[in-house]
Amino acid sequence: MEKHITRIVLTGGPAAGKTTLISRILKEFKQTDGWKVITIPETATEMISGFGIKPFGNCVSMLDFQYFVIADQLHKERLALQAAELVPEPNVLVVYDRALFDDKAYITDEEFDEVLRHFGTTPEKVMAGYDAVLHLVSCANGAEFAYNYGNEARYESIEVAREKDESILRAWRPHPNLHVIDNSVDFEDKIDRGIRAVYEIIGQKKPEQSWHKYLIAMPDLAALEREYQIEGIDMMQTYLQQTNPQVTRRIRQQRNGEDYLYFYTEKHMTESGQWETEKPIAEKQYIRYLMEGDTSLHAVHKTKYRFTHNGTPFEIDVYPFCADRAVMRAALPVGTQTPDWPPQITVLREVTGDAAFKNRQLARRQAL
Repeated sequence: MEKHITRIVLTGGPAAGKTTLISRILKEFKQTDGWKVITIPETATEMISGFGIKPFGNCVSMLDFQYFVIADQLHKERLALQAAELVPEPNVLVVYDRALFDDKAYITDEEFDEVLRHFGTTPEKVMAGYDAVLHLVSCANGAEFAYNYGNEARYESIEVAREKDESILRAWRPHPNLHVIDNSVDFEDKIDRGIRAVYEIIGQKKPEQSWHKYLIAMPDLAALEREYQIEGIDMMQTYLQQTNPQVTRRIRQQRNGEDYLYFYTEKHMTESGQWETEKPIAEKQYIRYLMEGDTSLHAVHKTKYRFTHNGTPFEIDVYPFCADRAVMRAALPVGTQTPDWPPQITVLREVTGDAAFKNRQLARRQAL
């Protein structure tokens, strides 16, 4: 089977939403649909937080720091492409959390060119190595109420964040497939536009769908597995203690083939509205967060079954605390109210928007 590899850079100033978009990409482009998403974390942050190499505090100069960053970035990009060729999935997204031209925003053009020459390459060769660039504009430019200093390895004021955002955008302007995702509506819309841009880059149209939720009788899961060649995906969601009354925090463990993925999510509520940020985390971080679990709530453990029936995507969530009922979601085309039900499904009632069937309430009462 022919392999399709697409290399996408996510860039932008501080607090732009890059980690949340990466998390959504991981959920949108699933292995069960023939996709593999390879992510390359931000190199500068790794150098600062992991190696202790800092371009401030009299550690190293900014120019010397870029030699470390670019050397590591080039190495990781080579490995990522080798991995993309080896994985069995036919469609591969290689997603870079920042990439080489971000470094150009921190040194002069002449210095940047000199560093690349040191490693035997040129700006033209580097730029040609990326199929598309998504520049997410920093919340410091147009959504100041949402700006935070979430990256513990760095601290930028709103003014500095705006300057860095503009410098990074200038560095990437020459790329022929540059998409700028601004803060013109709200954060959820911004992330949705980012996902739409990814679909555009791979030459597909993002499905125009609206998710509806239903309470159903427990189906014959073995029959569903045989009919649709699916298997359940194990998930565990844990709510954390609130350190801020306006922020709800949670973590999630999710099986991904033979491995597990881990995510940290924050839902913020302000006078200007609410927004949700999510980022992938390492297993060690997940275990540390478990120590902060909210003991007044149960962890929400479920098995998710995903399948498509007559063109409609369905998801069924089965909970260990309920033997005779489950929750089903259907992605219906906008304007459609009633799906073509799979014959194995008995719908009891629609519960779209019913707070009793949201995860936090299920964590509290453990009943359907």
